[in-house]
Amino acid sequence: MTYILHLETATKVCSVALSKDGKLFGIKELQEDGYSHGENLTLFIEDVLQQAGITSNDLNAVSVASGPGSYTGLRIGVATAKGLCYANEIPLIAIDSLTALTEQARITHPDSNLCALIDARRMEVYNLFVNENGQPLKEIAADIIDESSYIEFEPFVYFGDGASKLNEVWNNRNCTIDTDILSSAKGQMNLAYSKFQAKEFEDVAYFEPFYLKDFIAGKKAK
Repeated sequence: MTYILHLETATKVCSVALSKDGKLFGIKELQEDGYSHGENLTLFIEDVLQQAGITSNDLNAVSVASGPGSYTGLRIGVATAKGLCYANEIPLIAIDSLTALTEQARITHPDSNLCALIDARRMEVYNLFVNENGQPLKEIAADIIDESSYIEFEPFVYFGDGASKLNEVWNNRNCTIDTDILSSAKGQMNLAYSKFQAKEFEDVAYFEPFYLKDFIAGKKAK
């Protein structure tokens, strides 16, 4: 049996899943307006392991969202994953957050071009486009969106926490929004299990998230 713990903290969704031999074995997640990962992530891990009747000593690996996404969220997720890997002497697996989001969409939209979107503030989004076979149509990027963005990929389905702010901008376009698909640790399961079998592991000491954009601290209100 292979137990892998999956941590998703790239967006406002704080999500923890446990898989057994690549199949979902337990999950706990929460989406709030603010980022609550610092308060909830460790508690969610404890709950998921307890519900499964195992401890961290039984884990074979930990997978974590590697980015792009929230700077703070990614750092919390990676730091937590590293701590578990160090303590239990198990490998760390990195899963791109947009690819994991796309994995969920491929289940419900198997014959469509897919556009995964993560909010990058204002009208900018982190994005990944794939075709119906899962092949990338463009490189992962942080793009400023307007009414004609990605028209060359139509028709397509778009989703993720960056999608809702584009619904009105793209309302006359040949594309469809799916508001039910948001970041979730369960999107990592198949990818992480394949990497585990192929022994595609990260260096726990030196691994850093893929931020894509430089961190810009907001100014404190006077």
